[in-house]
Amino acid sequence: MKVLHINAGLEKGGGLSHIVNLLTEAKRQNVDFELLTLADGPVAKAAKKAKIKTTILGAQSRYDLSVLKRLTSLINEGNFDIVHTHGARANLFVSMIKKQIKAKWIITVHSDPLKDFEGRGMIGNIFTKLNIMALKKADGIFAITQNFSNLLVEKVGIPKTKICVIYNGIFFHQNKNVPKKYTHLYFNIINVGRAEKVKGQDLLLKAIKKLNDQNIRLHIVGDGSELNNLRALARDLGISSQVTFHGFLTQQETRKLYQKMDLAVLTSYSESFPLVLLEASDNLVPILSTDVGDIEKMIPNEEYGFVAKIGDIDSISEKIRQATAKSKTDLMAMAEKEKTYLMHAFSMKNQLVAIENYYKLVLGENSGKLS
Repeated sequence: MKVLHINAGLEKGGGLSHIVNLLTEAKRQNVDFELLTLADGPVAKAAKKAKIKTTILGAQSRYDLSVLKRLTSLINEGNFDIVHTHGARANLFVSMIKKQIKAKWIITVHSDPLKDFEGRGMIGNIFTKLNIMALKKADGIFAITQNFSNLLVEKVGIPKTKICVIYNGIFFHQNKNVPKKYTHLYFNIINVGRAEKVKGQDLLLKAIKKLNDQNIRLHIVGDGSELNNLRALARDLGISSQVTFHGFLTQQETRKLYQKMDLAVLTSYSESFPLVLLEASDNLVPILSTDVGDIEKMIPNEEYGFVAKIGDIDSISEKIRQATAKSKTDLMAMAEKEKTYLMHAFSMKNQLVAIENYYKLVLGENSGKLS
């Protein structure tokens, strides 16, 4: 079975990690996966660094449709059994050549397709409709949470039989290989994610203000369209001295930052299955999330982490307060328990096996229905 994964190539966050981790594990297991990016960028760079076979299509702009003929040829002449797209732009491109390719087509839905282009006016509405049309054309869909699967069925109109729920995984390190924590003065909180409205970093800033605890320091990692607004909000709230905006950091730079962190917080309005929390846990940092996606699969109860209500500043601030009230020993015990659980449930090896099984089902090599 030969599989071509396609992505626009400009991802920087969880999408990049998911694609590169999956193809790295496939390479380790001698599974025939290749990568094609529509343009050169962070994804191709990370994939090449991981020695993954990568083709750059060479699109000159975001919607350079002149490359469609070459894309069709690469797929057909490469004799791929499966084409697997990640992201709205890759979905759009393959939807336009679906009738010309011999391979079966599968999409991974990494985020809520109804919110991907939210706040972008008429253009956003057009791209949302095009992406939904693409989803309906695919032969199969991976939904990264059960909530996303339900949304695709109930609000997008995708038949349930075309959807397979599969949770993200990462490569976990043995605890002895995790860099030791630095001694640090403050209670340090880290938020890793794109600076966009859906990520709810404004709620986190307001929760920090509400706590009025000068021992707390917040580190926001990531760039995006809301970054300047968030900086302005921190100033307006009078908490600039407590907040550091790092902008985009590499995985290695972020891992170094984890060495002085006491809590990783995600305050999103919507998420799939956030890899950033798996990565924080791998680095033995306790986690706090709003009740998004299938977060109960990641944080089954309060012994493993903290869960706050979505969009609720009071709830977020209270969960942070509970974390600050715990001793460093108790926080480390929580982090170790959570990591042990996640390592068994969400490894890359498990994810690859599940994905291969679904491919076989789509190709008719396994009996049963798509589910």
